[in-house]
Amino acid sequence: MSKKQANKGSLLALFPLLIFVLLFIGTGVIAKDFSKMPLSVAIIIAGAIALMMNRKESLTKKIDIFCKGAGHPNIILMCIVFILAGAFAGVAKGMGAVESTVNLGLSLLPENLLMVGLFIIGCFISTSMGTSMGTVVALAPIGIGIAEQTGIPMALAMATVIGGAMFGDNLSMISDTTIAAVRTQNTNMKDKFKANFFIVLPGAILTAIILGVITLGEQGSVAGDHPYEIIKVLPYVAVLVAALLGVNVLIVLLGGTIFAGIIGMAYGSYTFTKFLQAVAQGVVSMEDLAIVALMIGGVVEIIKHNGGIDYLLHFISSRIKSKKGAEFGIASLVSAADIATANNTISIVMAGPLAKEIADEYDIDPRKSASLLDIFSSCWQGIVPYGGQLLVASGLAAISPVSIIPYSFYPILLGVCGVVAILIGYPKFQKADTGTKPGEGSSLEKKSS
Repeated sequence: MSKKQANKGSLLALFPLLIFVLLFIGTGVIAKDFSKMPLSVAIIIAGAIALMMNRKESLTKKIDIFCKGAGHPNIILMCIVFILAGAFAGVAKGMGAVESTVNLGLSLLPENLLMVGLFIIGCFISTSMGTSMGTVVALAPIGIGIAEQTGIPMALAMATVIGGAMFGDNLSMISDTTIAAVRTQNTNMKDKFKANFFIVLPGAILTAIILGVITLGEQGSVAGDHPYEIIKVLPYVAVLVAALLGVNVLIVLLGGTIFAGIIGMAYGSYTFTKFLQAVAQGVVSMEDLAIVALMIGGVVEIIKHNGGIDYLLHFISSRIKSKKGAEFGIASLVSAADIATANNTISIVMAGPLAKEIADEYDIDPRKSASLLDIFSSCWQGIVPYGGQLLVASGLAAISPVSIIPYSFYPILLGVCGVVAILIGYPKFQKADTGTKPGEGSSLEKKSS
């Protein structure tokens, strides 16, 4: 038995985390709106409670422990990447990249396969933009228009939009979920992408087939002109290609931002000062997420110091009998966190450190643990009726978010593919290069699972 398994830890140490979850869920239930409790406020309250616990330690020492966790290199780098991703997204949107990308997809939408086309376009846009919420906001009005023109149920159209959005949120190189999964597991985006791609692809193909079958015979068209400029789509393509080639993520995002800015200025979308303002606005849009990540890092460090992580490890390890059991443990952890917070990025940030401990304990490749975190958080995020994606889509369509769930084919199939991948095994990983630090163009070299 390992030292981690021998040390049973303390259940009480998990109290701040319980308060965080209860604050979020309780406020949502009472107010009937899960957006009423800002995550930043909930984690600040949890942090204050964590600092008040363990009276054997001085407040000064507990603050030092908190700051050590918040200032961990992985957390700081994650925050920097979040901020740069926000800058890129802000500049790309301001120069017309989002509009051109959406219109490019709409111009290719087949009249006899509207839902299949809408799903594929959603996959492409979300992978390019790196945001499921942005994809839902962009495509939901199109889905509503298609449903109104045909006999296709409105809930099916909204579920199709959400499914496409969750596909890219799981794979995109600039998605905050990908960034969080990669950083907490000390691997890199290229490797996580490879680990995920052949797991999520069957789910996407099956979803397209199901949508084609159940909407067979329904025809229509998306009204209006859809002008686009291919050159404005290039920043998204450049970022995807550079990330797949293993270029450092900071260089990818910084280069993508400059590239998008140059195109914007060349086409009159920006002056130089407007470009700088777009960068600043993009940075501000990610500040809240960065602050929450810092706070969670501090709270988790105190919980770890007080024995909470050891308790969870002992609780899980005592029930795990194999490596597959450990993988199911990681999947269950992030699933529970997402169901509790309805935020897949935050659920990964919360579950990531413990998932890393389990992965190290059972010799699970970090590329695989990162993949599991992303797959199962995205699966549940596309199903929970109080998640942001379902709330936005249902609000725009004026339907109940619960009515969307029966048509949530892709998120459900994503979870099924994740379970199958655990049971039959991921594709064998080649050993990673070790020429650079984790997260900087290579992943940790671990024994293949």
